[in-house]
Amino acid sequence: MVRATIIGSGPNGLTAAVSLARAGYEVRVLEAAETIGGGVRTEESTLPGFRHDVCSAVHPATVASPFFRAFGIQKRVDWITPEVSYAHPLDGGRAALAWRDVERTAEGLGADARAWRALARPLSRQIDNVVEFTGDALLRVPRHPVTTARFGLRMLEQGTALARRGWHTPEASALLAGVLAHANTQLPSLSAAAAGLLLVAHGHAGGWVFPRGGAQTIATALVDDLTAHGGVVETGARVDDLRRVDWGNPTRGDLLLLNSSPRLALTHPDIPSRYARAITRYRYGPAAAKVDFALDGPVPWTNPDLALAPTVHLGGTREEIWASENAVASGRVSDRPYVLLMQPSVLDDTRAPAGKAVLWAYIHVPAHSDVDATELIIRQVERFAPGFRDRILATHSVRASEREAINASEIGGDVLGGAFTLLQAVRRPVISPTPWRTPMHGVYLASAATAPGPAVNGMPGWHAARTALADAGRPSDLADLFG
Repeated sequence: MVRATIIGSGPNGLTAAVSLARAGYEVRVLEAAETIGGGVRTEESTLPGFRHDVCSAVHPATVASPFFRAFGIQKRVDWITPEVSYAHPLDGGRAALAWRDVERTAEGLGADARAWRALARPLSRQIDNVVEFTGDALLRVPRHPVTTARFGLRMLEQGTALARRGWHTPEASALLAGVLAHANTQLPSLSAAAAGLLLVAHGHAGGWVFPRGGAQTIATALVDDLTAHGGVVETGARVDDLRRVDWGNPTRGDLLLLNSSPRLALTHPDIPSRYARAITRYRYGPAAAKVDFALDGPVPWTNPDLALAPTVHLGGTREEIWASENAVASGRVSDRPYVLLMQPSVLDDTRAPAGKAVLWAYIHVPAHSDVDATELIIRQVERFAPGFRDRILATHSVRASEREAINASEIGGDVLGGAFTLLQAVRRPVISPTPWRTPMHGVYLASAATAPGPAVNGMPGWHAARTALADAGRPSDLADLFG
C-alpha cells in the first residue's frame, strides 16, 4: 500500500490526512506537540474547569467550507450559532451589534442603515459563491463573475481612502473597522477589506458559529475519521529537518505533505535553488499576543447588550483602530490597542464552572515581540466594563515571541501563516495556479501559507491532497471521498 506522511496535525494537515486515508493511502501524521489540533486546540490554561481555545475560536469558515460540508462537520460537532455574530462598544455606553439578521443590524445603525444593507445583504445572500472564489487559488477564472465583481468593488470602496467617506455614524464605521482589523495589517488596505468583507458575509449568512466544548472538537472529529480509515497520529514527534524523516519511497507513489511553515521545505535535499529562493522571499507578518482569563462571573459591560455576543471587538472608533493597527505595521504597540475578545461561556456552559466565566483576548504586536498584553487588554476591557479587573481569578499570557515554540508554523508569532498582503494573496507562498505542489517529487504544501490562506476551512489541506492524487493518476473530488 502506498503511504502518506503528514507533518503537523493542524486542521489543514488533518483534512489532507482524512482525504488521503479515504483514497486508500496508509496515512501517518507527525505532530510536534503532545496534543493534536495545531490551531484548533482547547486547554485548561488558567484554572481547572476553564477551557480556553489556544488559537482560533470562532469558525464560520468551517461550516461554510466545501471540504467540511462534504465531511459532514455539522453533524459531527455540536455548533452554537449566536444571534449576534460580533459587537463593538464605544465610549459612553454606546455599542453597535452585528446581528445575523441584516435588517436588525441596519436598524441599529441609524443614518447608515441603508449603506449597511447595500454592503452586507448581497454578499451574505451569495455566500456560497463568495466562499467558492475566495477558497481557491486566485490565478483561476472565477465561476461567478458577477459576485466576484461586486466583491471587488466593495474591496476598493472599503480598502482605500474611499472608506473615510462611506459612513456617517461612528457606530457603523467602527463596527466594520473591527472586522477588517482581523487581517493584522495596515488599514485601510485591500487585503484587509477582502478578509473583512468575507467575515461580514459570514456574519449575516450562517453566523459566527463556534463549537460547543471548544475548537478541539474539530480536530477530534477529523482524527476519529482518520483512525476509522486506518490512519494514525503520532504526538511528540517534532520534525525540523526533512532529511531525518522516513516518509517512504516517492518513486512508488509515497507522499509527504507539510502542514507547516513552507520553510521546512528548505531542508529537503532535492529542493531546487529557484524554489528555495521563492520560499525564502515569502514574508511573515505581525504577530498576536494572547491572554486567557478565568473570571468570577460575567464581564460587567456598561452596555448589557454586549453579553449577547461571544465575539467583541474593542478599540473605540474607526480612527483609533486604524491608528492601533498602523502602529503595529510600523513596529510599535499602541497604548490603546485593538483587542479581539472572545467570551464563549455567555452561550456555552461547558467552558467554565457554574457561575464563572471564561474569556480570552489578543492584541496585534510586531513579530517576535516580548510584550505581555495582560495589562493592555485589562485596561481596554475596563474602559467598556468597569469592574472587570475585580472579576479576574487567574490569567495566562502568551507573548508573540513564545508562540513559535507552541506551534512551529507561527513564525515570529504570526498566526495567519504569512503576511496578509494583496501580493501574498497571489504569491502564497509562490505564484502558481497550484501552489500546493512543490518541485520535489511527492512533496506538497498543506498549510495556511498556501491558497486560500488562513481560516479553519481545511481547503489548503484538501487542495494539497487533491493535487497529490491527481499527480498520482488518481483524480478525486469530494463526492468521490465522502459521497
